[in-house]
Amino acid sequence: MDRRELKIIFMGTPEFAGTNLKALIDSGYNVVLALCQPDKPVGRKHILTAPPVKVMAQENGIEVYQPDSLRNDEALAKLSSYAPDLIVTAAYGKILPAAILDLPKYGCINCHGSLLPARRGASPVQRAILEGDKVTGVTFMKMDVGMDTGDIIDKVEVEIGPNEHTESLMNRLAEAGAAKLPEIIDAWVEGKLTPVRQDDGKATLCPPIKPEEGEFTWEQDAADIHNRVRALSAWPGAFVMKEDKKLKVLDSEVLSDESAVPEELKDSEPGTVVKAKGENLIVKCGSGYIRIKELQQPGGKRLNARDCAHNFTVGSPVI
Repeated sequence: MDRRELKIIFMGTPEFAGTNLKALIDSGYNVVLALCQPDKPVGRKHILTAPPVKVMAQENGIEVYQPDSLRNDEALAKLSSYAPDLIVTAAYGKILPAAILDLPKYGCINCHGSLLPARRGASPVQRAILEGDKVTGVTFMKMDVGMDTGDIIDKVEVEIGPNEHTESLMNRLAEAGAAKLPEIIDAWVEGKLTPVRQDDGKATLCPPIKPEEGEFTWEQDAADIHNRVRALSAWPGAFVMKEDKKLKVLDSEVLSDESAVPEELKDSEPGTVVKAKGENLIVKCGSGYIRIKELQQPGGKRLNARDCAHNFTVGSPVI
């Protein structure tokens, strides 16, 4: 089938989805409708902001539909009116009901940011970093009524950098998936791909991130703290509490060369500053040391370590 004749409904909301929509547009597919979550207030001023998919669709003359729910006659009638050949989803944020899954001739393909069946759910990228994974990827899946339980069409692997944050990894996953998506669609429509059933016994779940998951203690392993920092730096931020004071650590790295730590401070209590000079703001952890690269002190603004390390006292608690 000519790409221009294949009527596609695209569903997605964040930047990850926007990158995949752009790949469809640039590849000449006929995207007849784009669905995304409703506009939401953003920032301290709560400015109502359109999601990236809406912006991308409008810039390319594609109609946008932002229903609160797909489980009603109105949504079904709206989508049915386009007689789609294929539905493509990427980080849409809603499970599609059976009536919509059955609409398109070629079914529904989802681009999911993990190597299924691992990390099904809403936060696969954050949880991959949080749990110290070295490799993740994008899975192209034939959707069913479950949460990321459909048969696997294909996968692309992506290595995770040791200091990589969620936003960077999300962007690289989007690019890797988007580069492969047109090839997947063409082969799928031509009947050249056979989906494979997931092994449910190997499935792991990724519930949405909760604000309290950002909290850590200095008694934890340095690698675990570092993973929390890079996984949650965008939201809700990794933080440590002392009484009612919150210190946010926004960027860090695990200290690989412990010769930078004075011998007399190597047995310090976790949470002790062992070096505070220039770009080196180093804190003792339960196991190992962490170099803080960016932080936000209680009531303060975001600062790079080089701009504030001199304010910390070596041999004293960081907060």
